[in-house]
Amino acid sequence: MSPIRRIPIADPFDLAATIGTVAGPGGATSRFVDGIHYRASRNGHGDVQLALRRDGSEVVAEAWGAGAVAELEMVPRLLGLDDDPSSFSPPPGPVRELVRSNRGLHLGSTGRVVEALVPAILGQRVTSQAAKRSYYSLVRALGESAPGPPGLRVPPPAERLAALDYEDFHRHGVERSRAVIIREVARRAKRMEEIVAMDRAAAYERLQAIRGVGPWTAGHVMGVAWGDRDAVPVGDFHLPNSVSWLLAGEARADNARMLELLEPFRPHRRRVVVLTKRGHVAAPKYGPKSAVQDIRTH
Repeated sequence: MSPIRRIPIADPFDLAATIGTVAGPGGATSRFVDGIHYRASRNGHGDVQLALRRDGSEVVAEAWGAGAVAELEMVPRLLGLDDDPSSFSPPPGPVRELVRSNRGLHLGSTGRVVEALVPAILGQRVTSQAAKRSYYSLVRALGESAPGPPGLRVPPPAERLAALDYEDFHRHGVERSRAVIIREVARRAKRMEEIVAMDRAAAYERLQAIRGVGPWTAGHVMGVAWGDRDAVPVGDFHLPNSVSWLLAGEARADNARMLELLEPFRPHRRRVVVLTKRGHVAAPKYGPKSAVQDIRTH
């Protein structure tokens, strides 16, 4: 039988919203079906699949694979049970309204650095849909079938990613510049995973010592894997506009303006970023208006 752990939780607690902050691109490695979140991963003991579901005042966690017991031990971290949303009390305004409409949202973390780094690197300079396609393609081609219920695959191990040549990456829609970063991260996987036990400043420093891992990638990884609830992915294409529209009614902003507006919310800036995205806050889009043209004539 697969091991099961029942974890008491206090309401309000929103399982789907909480897991959504750390779930990653989904598709090949995770899914949410009929109220159950399935997640395929790899820990120090081997491949594993985890299932999480709400049962009254508990979250029931079940795991399969060589790493099952160890995976159950980290579930409270994944659920953000060390996070106290009530400690965030923003002043009257749009952020407070988002907090009210997202009661039960906790910010958890995975403790899996490379698993967060690879999809983040794939998201550099491309659309989110293109990044998801590349990640799905890599996982389907290089990842193993996850133990337990069929359908998911475990993310490819670092040594497989490190061994790929640039033509291999190209088959998955990844050009040379991002492939270089992924290979370097994979070669240094052990040192990357060590940041989970490091203090915040040292962890950021080690991450950004990899050429190509800048503030945007580091901010994403520190939030998802390390658990930095003040992390801001500086350099995002849309986020500055969304934040400035939410907080100041300004349709356009740069990174400096975004950080200025987020400053009063320290040490909860990641929470504000997550709430902004969950609220589907988007600044108005401006563009030139022109008559529709028949592209067949051009």
